[in-house]
Amino acid sequence: MRRKKLGLALSGGAARGFAHLGVLKVFAEHNIPIDFIAGTSAGSFAGAAAACGLSSEEIIRFGRKIGWLNMTGFSFSPKGLLTNAPMGNFIKQNFPFRKFEDLPIPFAAVACDLETGEEIILRDKGDLVFAVRASCALPGVFIPLEDENSRKLIDGGVVAPVPTRAVKKLGAEIIIAVDVISAGATYWGTPSTLLGVFFQSAMMLLRTAAKHQHYRADVVIIPQIAHLRQDEIGKMDEFIRAGEEAALAKIDEIKKLVFSEQFETTDRRR
Repeated sequence: MRRKKLGLALSGGAARGFAHLGVLKVFAEHNIPIDFIAGTSAGSFAGAAAACGLSSEEIIRFGRKIGWLNMTGFSFSPKGLLTNAPMGNFIKQNFPFRKFEDLPIPFAAVACDLETGEEIILRDKGDLVFAVRASCALPGVFIPLEDENSRKLIDGGVVAPVPTRAVKKLGAEIIIAVDVISAGATYWGTPSTLLGVFFQSAMMLLRTAAKHQHYRADVVIIPQIAHLRQDEIGKMDEFIRAGEEAALAKIDEIKKLVFSEQFETTDRRR
């Protein structure tokens, strides 16, 4: 009996990334196997934790400790206002593995080469903590991270907000994308300032880029979180519930994709 290998592609979205935990919780409750995980930005953080073999409950438990003050620090650099080095320390304290090659589930974190604009897929071997930090290095906010090849790496959401290509390259035959960006942002209303117009336009561009990466996915899960801002870490439980509800709405479709090949093979042998 052979079933197709399933890969999860977890999008970026800052605090909205907590919705990924609700999806992971539902997958565990319904015995949906996860063979590969790719993550961009916040999705790389949640995805790396899951790839370490941590349960959704374990991730939620230490996720409650997350705050802007213990995940960031002032950079004192002209290349960014902040550093996410404290995030690296947090990962080291809470994740059981620090190397790609030790992970129970193959994982990829997506970053972007600041000079060339190339999508950089970090996977297979090397420093997991560095990879997650690079994938989360929002340009202009966090200083870029320099790798061993002297590339300056920034947030993967610039080129691949939903990392469907990365998880396919890992070997996924069925791709489930979890997109916490495309629900929109109803909290903006009609912008009345230059800054408001800029941010709302930037979010529209990001949503468009995210939707353009859906075509590789067999199922796209979009939690209904348009009313929640990306900086609202304190609403973690609401994000998680939205992730659970969105995953449950797609669970029968996912089960059919994952297990139908197995059932068909069994039937042929009878």
